[in-house]
Amino acid sequence: MLRAAVTAGVLLPFAAACATPTGGGADGASRAVATGTVSAANPLGVPESMPFEVVIFDGGFGDAYARDIHEPLFRTRHPKVRIKHTATKEIAKTLQPRFAGGDPPEFVNNSGDNAMDFGALIQDGQVADLTPLLDAPSWDDPNVKVRDTLLPTAIEFGSYDGTFRVLPYANTVWGIWYSTKLFKDNGWEVPKTWDDFLALCATIKKSGKAAPFTYAGKHPFYIYETILTLAAKIGGVDVLRNIDNLVEGAWKAEPVTQAATAFAEVGAKYLMQGTAGLDHIQTQTAQNKYQVAMLPNGSWLENEQKDSTPDDFGYAMFPLPSFSRSDALPYGTLHARPGEEFFVSARSANPLAGMEYMRAMLSAQGAGQFTELVSTLTVVKGAGEGRRLSPGLASASAALKAAGTNTVYFRFRQWYAELHDEVAAATGQLMNGRLSPAAWADRIQRKSDQLRDDSSVKKFKR
Repeated sequence: MLRAAVTAGVLLPFAAACATPTGGGADGASRAVATGTVSAANPLGVPESMPFEVVIFDGGFGDAYARDIHEPLFRTRHPKVRIKHTATKEIAKTLQPRFAGGDPPEFVNNSGDNAMDFGALIQDGQVADLTPLLDAPSWDDPNVKVRDTLLPTAIEFGSYDGTFRVLPYANTVWGIWYSTKLFKDNGWEVPKTWDDFLALCATIKKSGKAAPFTYAGKHPFYIYETILTLAAKIGGVDVLRNIDNLVEGAWKAEPVTQAATAFAEVGAKYLMQGTAGLDHIQTQTAQNKYQVAMLPNGSWLENEQKDSTPDDFGYAMFPLPSFSRSDALPYGTLHARPGEEFFVSARSANPLAGMEYMRAMLSAQGAGQFTELVSTLTVVKGAGEGRRLSPGLASASAALKAAGTNTVYFRFRQWYAELHDEVAAATGQLMNGRLSPAAWADRIQRKSDQLRDDSSVKKFKR
């Protein structure tokens, strides 16, 4: 059925496409892993005569880091291996037919709004076990294993049921982004309390010089991330852990509804006109034109906007203000987590080449040059030290250092694509005044309960 749908040009939802394993080849049979000679220079035994394919999400980071840094670095040790490079803004649309048809690429940057469902991919056996990569000698020092060069959270975030399968490469920092020039020119101060934040929004609105706040209305993840970070600040890390674990009533917990209510007020009073109909690039470009003062985003923002940002703009970010004196977590708490996920296709023709490519990415050179090129930290320990940091990245790095252990995260977006879709849709309606905070929580809780009670859905736990 799946292959017939692909032949007819029909794109099925990936969760459905993964319901029946298709095997490694077009005939559904398992494909034997190609191997080469294992040596000190080739510890994973990559076959030196076989090509492999790299597919990169052409989003906030672009694809130049792969073409200009990682692929040339790989070739320094494997000059005979031909790399096919593909870049796309539509990962699922581009790759879904190939996975269903048994012809997946070796290496995939599964990112963006059109990313494939990791839970479904893993449930169907499409994602390779990366334990051999972790246990391999690092690119830089044969006496140090790859696992020992990584931040521990990278292994945690990339593990499913105790097996490391996904490489989250970028160490992303979230916050409220602004222009230091705009703030300085108008005497606006970074707020540290919610009352100060609302007062700043009112001041900016009254000035008429810019709209106070916006977010990518067409992609409400940007604002539901912010709501959930505030909820964790109010109620502590268990708020997000319960949401991830599909706990009954997790979305109706008081800290969650308090945060939703707080941002519903921002949506009602302080949003840039037309926000609901704008995507991330449009809202970000509006900020570069000083049409809006603040927007929530991740630390890839500066690189994504590099072609339209004025030279003296001065990107910077600040953590969410403290909601009240009874917050469970202090001012400076951040949503910070490994992100920008990569995986190796278990059923591809040359998966070992995909793992070796990752080993090159995780070198000091591969990670350090990535940081400089795209203004984003990586999960490789110390790779950013001594590197030239852009203003926004320097701001995010300083905020992360100040936060220390006070960082929060959630994982349901990667685990349960249906829940992510429901949260995004409901949050868009919340911010547009079409759903009350209570109705927002009810709607999302119903979807969470439905997934929890559906035995066909693979469950994960943190």
